[in-house]
Amino acid sequence: MDRAQKQEVVKDLHGVFNSAGIVVVTHYNGLSVADMTDLRNRLREIGASFKVTKNRLTKLALDGTDKAPLGDLFTGPTGIGFSDDPVAAPKALVKFAKDHENLKILGGMMGEVVLDENAIKDLASLPSLDELRAKLVGLLSTPATRIAGVLQAPAGQVARVIGAYGAKEAA
Repeated sequence: MDRAQKQEVVKDLHGVFNSAGIVVVTHYNGLSVADMTDLRNRLREIGASFKVTKNRLTKLALDGTDKAPLGDLFTGPTGIGFSDDPVAAPKALVKFAKDHENLKILGGMMGEVVLDENAIKDLASLPSLDELRAKLVGLLSTPATRIAGVLQAPAGQVARVIGAYGAKEAA
């Protein structure tokens, strides 16, 4: 790798560290090419990415970013998983690490908060943004469907419901 390529790698990683919502640092020693491809595909499906990094270049890229405290984790064969969604990358990496003991999660950062391995695992157990949105839509639409069901009932049933509420208010 010549000097220009190294500068380009540092520039790209610097951009990743500045823009990513979460960065997870891993050791991947012993994973096959097929395993790495599978990991990258799983992350890509959920809008996350995984990069194998050169430690020296990564430490240079960390300078001047809020992720600078991660520098101590970059020893040995390291890779980073990152995403804008703070739950997506940790969830996929923790799930993959359960199936492949050669992937070790070292730690990471979410915003300016340094996370250890246990914090990453805790974060992975939370629902993703899409799951939370789906639950919120479900909660909001439930009362509307109940009202629609009552309004579609025959007039006699509506009258009984209104009468029941009136009796309840009187009591």
